[in-house]
Amino acid sequence: MLNVYNVTKKYGKITANNNISLSVKDSEIAILIGPNGAGKSTIIKCIAGLLRFEGKIDISGYENKSLEAKKILGYVPEMPAVYDLLTVYEHLEFIARAYELKENWKIYANELLERFELLDKKDKLGKELSKGMQQKLSICTAILHKPKVIIFDEPMVGLDPHAIKELKNLFVELKEGGASLLISTHMLDSVENYWDVAHIMMNGSFAATKYNNDIDNEKSLEELFFEITENKN
Repeated sequence: MLNVYNVTKKYGKITANNNISLSVKDSEIAILIGPNGAGKSTIIKCIAGLLRFEGKIDISGYENKSLEAKKILGYVPEMPAVYDLLTVYEHLEFIARAYELKENWKIYANELLERFELLDKKDKLGKELSKGMQQKLSICTAILHKPKVIIFDEPMVGLDPHAIKELKNLFVELKEGGASLLISTHMLDSVENYWDVAHIMMNGSFAATKYNNDIDNEKSLEELFFEITENKN
């Protein structure tokens, strides 16, 4: 479970996140949607422990910057950061050693590489990979240790149709396995209908929150999104 309490992040006089609070339960998919510059990546980086902030964030009850939290957190950044001189497989081996995974991690690693069409690229160096392949590798390394909470920042950018299909299937599988997922995107068509709760961000704050099972709200997520972001009444 992921909990964010009253998080504010400022860059000088600019407020990137203004008093953000949210929760993502076990076996739940939450999405952050909004135009570029809305503050989605900032709150994701705060959760990942990459930025200082005011407020509180906990991951399964652990303070987000603690070692206990990092052991159960997976993070796919907006821009994949791979090591130039490590091969694809060495990236996974590095993660396995860092998280002290048992020997059977290799089975899951090969499954992920095959799923995202990287198995035949396992001996390629990071610097030899295309942007799309780097993104797929970033996804594989983020979930190799089977985290309980996973945050994705624009995970589908640069992916080919097959990888997008597999990633969407993976979202559902992770949810069914009990994980908490938070996905940031500005591409409405990429989130389809597998989300449980959607937060629409504008100017660093939540402008609206919609639950997928809310039968009393006749507006679709797309209609609500454009009503807010285009200032329609």
